[in-house]
Amino acid sequence: MSATFGDIQPRQVVVSVADIRNAPDGNRTRQLLYGELVQPLRDLGSHVEVEAKRDGYRGVMDRRDLGPPMAATHWVTSLATHLYSAANMKSPEVMTLSFGTPLTVVSQDGPFSLTHLGYHVPSAHIQPISRRFSDPVAVAELFLGTPYLWGGNSRIGLDCSGLVQVSCLACGIPCPGDTPEQEAEVGAPLPADAPLQRGDILFWKGHVAWVSAPDMLIHANAGYMATVYEPLDEAVARIADQGDGPVTSRKRLKI
Repeated sequence: MSATFGDIQPRQVVVSVADIRNAPDGNRTRQLLYGELVQPLRDLGSHVEVEAKRDGYRGVMDRRDLGPPMAATHWVTSLATHLYSAANMKSPEVMTLSFGTPLTVVSQDGPFSLTHLGYHVPSAHIQPISRRFSDPVAVAELFLGTPYLWGGNSRIGLDCSGLVQVSCLACGIPCPGDTPEQEAEVGAPLPADAPLQRGDILFWKGHVAWVSAPDMLIHANAGYMATVYEPLDEAVARIADQGDGPVTSRKRLKI
């Protein structure tokens, strides 16, 4: 039995990384990071149907992954970091956080900052929430070598659309979570004969990749099961040979 929540307040992810699934016992379709907000839509008992505040993504989450919201003041800008039990690098770590994680910092004193949880994060690994990156490809390059993970959005693992979304959001560029919506909404179309440049995006049916240089891509892909550089011509030929067809569109961001 499900029930509509009505006017319930937004909730916050309270674990390092939380799955969004297509059903309580279904497949992962996307992920959210600690501190990201969702709007509950329906009570499903042990699970909750939600809409992610960052992009409107809908799905089902485990109720235990959600808690009361806090106003974020900072975000993690290193590839990963840890929350420590004390302001000391030798103290026990209590949580590992991925790039992009929003945090509520209550005080900053030297090399460690105190969060509202009472735990400490290295000050060098965070920035005020208002500060953004300017080059989405530079963000993607942070994730080189990260394992491929279907529906993933973190340093633990990500997929092609997850890499594009993480990179765009870090630069303040709105971006949906899945490839078809990204192809429809992100950037402006490029003519087929227009020279490519760093920051352009190539789409296939079911795949997306950043152009890191005119002849090079960076993308999370199942062929390598990782985020890698791949020569553009080789990638186009490989993707066609594996049966996924040609490039369907070329887009350029307005940054």
